[in-house]
Amino acid sequence: MNNNKVSSLGRILFVLSGLAVFSILFFPMWQIQLSAPQYPEGLVLLIYPNNLGGNVDIINGLNHYIGMKPLHAGDFFEFTILPYIICFFSLLFIISGIVGKRKLINGSFILFVCFGVIAMADFWKWEYNYGHTLNPDAAIIVPGMSYQPPLIGFKQLLNFGAYSVPDIGGWVFVGVGVILLFVVFREWYALRSTKRPINVNTSAVLNVFLISLLFYSCSAGPVPLKPGTDGCQFCKMTISDIRYGAEIITQKGKIFKFDDPQCAISFLKAHPEVSQSLREIYFSSFSDPHSLISSRSAFILKSENLRAPMGGPYTVFNSMEDLNEVKKAFPGSVVNWAEMNKP
Repeated sequence: MNNNKVSSLGRILFVLSGLAVFSILFFPMWQIQLSAPQYPEGLVLLIYPNNLGGNVDIINGLNHYIGMKPLHAGDFFEFTILPYIICFFSLLFIISGIVGKRKLINGSFILFVCFGVIAMADFWKWEYNYGHTLNPDAAIIVPGMSYQPPLIGFKQLLNFGAYSVPDIGGWVFVGVGVILLFVVFREWYALRSTKRPINVNTSAVLNVFLISLLFYSCSAGPVPLKPGTDGCQFCKMTISDIRYGAEIITQKGKIFKFDDPQCAISFLKAHPEVSQSLREIYFSSFSDPHSLISSRSAFILKSENLRAPMGGPYTVFNSMEDLNEVKKAFPGSVVNWAEMNKP
């Protein structure tokens, strides 16, 4: 075995990763979504490798009132150099895969990771300056208030909810990083086991584990509800009783939080675009409020005598035993998610 050469699989994956990185030039890398009562359909800022997209003009008009600087693509030097950096990594990965040298493969991966860290730090710095550098003569001034969007995730900014997540290009970037990690780790493991060759079973387990890591890294699951901090996306009330909490997760991984299952239902009916892109809805368990359970495995009690914070009749449990115990004191009917979400 030539210890300086990587396997054919590793070389192919590096070449494919190079092509995937090049495709980032044609897709938005990041998106910041804004929602507010006056904009029920939401606003979105799309960040491409060399430009801004989405509702830029509307967002600039709103930000003018609170003293934030307007967004113009020409003000960001990153848009000038980022396409060249993307092309550089695309070419580097393709050459690394063709040459197949172990040191070149490892060096390319380390350089890519360093670029990712620097890019996220630069993005955070931009958000910080954008949200903290305010015009003192703005029409609306809230003492001590800054408007820095979240680096990733959700943040409430006055009456706007800001949600920041990777877009197609960003997920491609993450996926490439995981694939490169897979190649580097697999080749390291193979080299380490040269004196004791990897048997078929060990190799299969290793490959399945690392490929599973790729899919896991790109999936979104429920996040814990924070009482007194999180707000309901529909009624705009602060979530105080997480026993009735709910979360909607879209196909793109966006998360909406609610203080009442009825609020989640009303939100979906008011926003058909969210309903059409629904990945999953989770509910808090009444008997174990720190546990979020899928609507597909939830046991739901509909009782007019047991009401959620906003008056909804639904209480959710993670077992039929717990539901029946509560049902003794609060009679009602057992329903499922499809029955709850009828038009």
